[in-house]
Amino acid sequence: MNAVVADRVALGYGDRLVLDDVTLEVPVGATVALIGPNGSGKSTLLRAIAGLLSPRAGRLEVAAADRPGGVAFVLQTTEVDPALPLTVREAVNVARYGRVGWFGRLGRADRDAVDSALRRMDVADLHRRQLTELSGGQRQRVLVAQGLAQGAEVLLLDEPFTGLDVVSRELIVAAIDDERRAGRTVFVTTHELDDARRADLVLLLAGRVVAFGPPSDALASARLAEAYGSRVLPLADGRVFVDDPHHDHRGHHHSG
Repeated sequence: MNAVVADRVALGYGDRLVLDDVTLEVPVGATVALIGPNGSGKSTLLRAIAGLLSPRAGRLEVAAADRPGGVAFVLQTTEVDPALPLTVREAVNVARYGRVGWFGRLGRADRDAVDSALRRMDVADLHRRQLTELSGGQRQRVLVAQGLAQGAEVLLLDEPFTGLDVVSRELIVAAIDDERRAGRTVFVTTHELDDARRADLVLLLAGRVVAFGPPSDALASARLAEAYGSRVLPLADGRVFVDDPHHDHRGHHHSG
């Protein structure tokens, strides 16, 4: 069973083509890390899987998209309006309206799903606080809780780890592991090779699919050099990944 099937998919905005000729099959229950340079198409592909962007060409099938709440898309906190007057619980409640409709009432199962998600992200004690009062890490955890509360078969996380504190990061990593154990399919965009190595499958993008497969294959030095156009790969935290042919395929980190 496949959760997502893409056959020669092209994606873009206006007259700008961002991704071309994407062909892949993602089995149900896999964790997939999307990695590649800025502008390589990672977020664009997530938006298409979420149903927010229609392919220019090709065929994209997402089995869960036919079911209410089947796909959950978790944004980065930078994309959330800080002026929005929402409490933590209200923000997570939003996840359940896909199932009951905007004017429906949340039932016991909905409230339980919200409570569970708040606990898993360790923000239950903040449930009455306004989103605006939270730290960036706490806000990101609330957004992930929103995604978890939806109970979706496919969970899409766009750069969930960027700029996070250690506690928030560990909670989100644990949540991804839990979702995978529950048989759900998780897509995560990241700039960090260490995050990508934890996934079942890695999709290395550079406006096209450079590699797709197990981390050991997709993150091989030659593949990374092909995607990033250089033997040196800057990481999000300021470190630099140096592809040194005298070392093993993983390369090593230099601060800089």
